[in-house]
Amino acid sequence: MTVAIESATARRGGDGGRRPGPLQRLRRGYQKYWYAYAMIAPVVVVLGVLVGYPLVRGFYLTLTDADSLNSARTIGVNHIDATYTFVGLDNYKDILFGPTAYDRFWSHFLWTVVWTALCVFLHYAIGLGLALLLNQKMRGRTLYRLLLILPWAVPTFVTVFSWRVMLADSGALNQLLGHLHLPQPQWLEDTFWQRFAAIMVNTWCGVPFMMVSLLGGLQSIDASLYEAAEMDGANAWQRFRHVTLPGLRTVSSTVVLLGVIWTFNQFNIIFLLFGRTSAPDAQILVTWAYQLGFGQQPRDYAQSAAYGVLLLSILTVFTSFYFRWLKRNDQLAV
Repeated sequence: MTVAIESATARRGGDGGRRPGPLQRLRRGYQKYWYAYAMIAPVVVVLGVLVGYPLVRGFYLTLTDADSLNSARTIGVNHIDATYTFVGLDNYKDILFGPTAYDRFWSHFLWTVVWTALCVFLHYAIGLGLALLLNQKMRGRTLYRLLLILPWAVPTFVTVFSWRVMLADSGALNQLLGHLHLPQPQWLEDTFWQRFAAIMVNTWCGVPFMMVSLLGGLQSIDASLYEAAEMDGANAWQRFRHVTLPGLRTVSSTVVLLGVIWTFNQFNIIFLLFGRTSAPDAQILVTWAYQLGFGQQPRDYAQSAAYGVLLLSILTVFTSFYFRWLKRNDQLAV
């Protein structure tokens, strides 16, 4: 009996059953895994400089009235000190509830949500369809895969500028529609067609990634599951619903989350397709934040930074609810 008690005490660290404190656990972990800490230290420093400091600095600017007129700047040999003041949460209050809140935030927020939902839905639906097609045995399958991945391999600015040329009033697309005696929309001038064009171009750029990811998920599904379902008399739709979709659950949840984050913050396509001021109603939140901070005079650094913090908060809340929803569905499935 005495030996058992002594053995249990030794396993507990010889402290009579008391658990070691946080500092003691940290010290023990460092002594045991010091080499791992040494390996990740450079990465932590780089992330702190490139991500941590700008994030903290940006949040601080949201609490001030900083702009290009009262910020520190150097003109020639003369240095002018910053004169902006601390205003607390006034920037957030003005953005969300100010007299121009709908025109400056809520209208862009609603369009950003619609833009994100439509683009991610099209990315997933078209990508899944192409993945199912390319997962079949067919002649020239490798060539088709290479051709369909080209829009993703080509740099975004090259793709968007190519679409911008084709969508011009006298561009290739309108010329084709004219030859077919169909209406020729003002793709880059009319608000509805600007938004339609933005979704079309983003879908073109985003489908290949979704297709490749889902194709990898399809190839990881055990073929014996399809054979068993077919032997049980399941038709094509039933096999897709009860075998393919559950088999793609993990991949689908990941690529949809990434698609939402990337599309919600998709600056390149909107900015390169329309420029700074040619499509005010097609601007999403991230491009509108850029317009406030760099596309007008005076540059409103505080409000632009506040938009960035709001974007981060929105995506953080969405990600939290998204993971909870996935966890709940997994529990119900079990």
